Amino acid sequence: MKSLYNSEFGKNEILNLYNEKLDGLEIEFEDKVIDTNFGKTNIIIVGDSTKPPLLLVHGSNGCAPIALETYPTLYKDFQVFAIDVLAQPNKSAETRLSMKDNSYGLWINNLISQLELKNVTMVGFSFGGLIILKTLIENQNNIKEVILSAPAFIVNGNPIIALFKVFIPMKRYIKTKNTKYLEKFLDVLFSEKDEFALRYLSKVFLYFNMDFTPIPIIKKEEAQLIKTPITIIAAKRDIMFPGKKMIKRANNIFPSLKNTVLLENSKHVLNRIDNTKIEKLIMKK
Repeated sequence: MKSLYNSEFGKNEILNLYNEKLDGLEIEFEDKVIDTNFGKTNIIIVGDSTKPPLLLVHGSNGCAPIALETYPTLYKDFQVFAIDVLAQPNKSAETRLSMKDNSYGLWINNLISQLELKNVTMVGFSFGGLIILKTLIENQNNIKEVILSAPAFIVNGNPIIALFKVFIPMKRYIKTKNTKYLEKFLDVLFSEKDEFALRYLSKVFLYFNMDFTPIPIIKKEEAQLIKTPITIIAAKRDIMFPGKKMIKRANNIFPSLKNTVLLENSKHVLNRIDNTKIEKLIMKK
């Protein structure tokens, strides 16, 4: 299988930043690799095994250390399993799964089975939301509850706006390596400046073969089969997955929708204050 990295140098550049972020968290953790049906999956485990399990799923072009930084104190109430998503710039296998079928759900359920987890809380951001919803569609028996932040797979934004404000600046950065285009990209999607994201994505965009497949949306009949309690946190200024549109559709299709929150001032990637509020919400479960 051809590597998703365009060079060994590029891969090392990205993984060096991965390790830098993980080391900077200054937490005790166990690094575990699970050999799943879809490839080796790297997991960072934080917290006491006597506490309830929580699976943490990052978004596109992300990694487990970034997810752990987003919710830094969850380990106090949970044993946190932060997953490196397959075919993303991290330490898991480069196996690219289809978003059109339930492969992501089969993969996560295989992980849960091998880890021998029950009554799992799942928390996911952006593309992580798609992965979690696919997990519920495939087999929700071991899932206690899910909390989704700006999730993919429920609604999509205006593709013309995304083209001009997200994809064209990304492509211009890749072509010119001029960081002003990367900064434009970040300003559209990020609620606040993130210097690590600038450094990390500057390498990812240049050295990693990203997946530009259009993101599907969940069918109403699939959503109505889900019995697991769902909390959705949406962002009003999110151009990728618009918050008001998302909450409206979620209320119409999910019978198990427990709670929704619309963040008035957030873009797609939430700010630290809002992420802290979400973390507190999770820890009240």
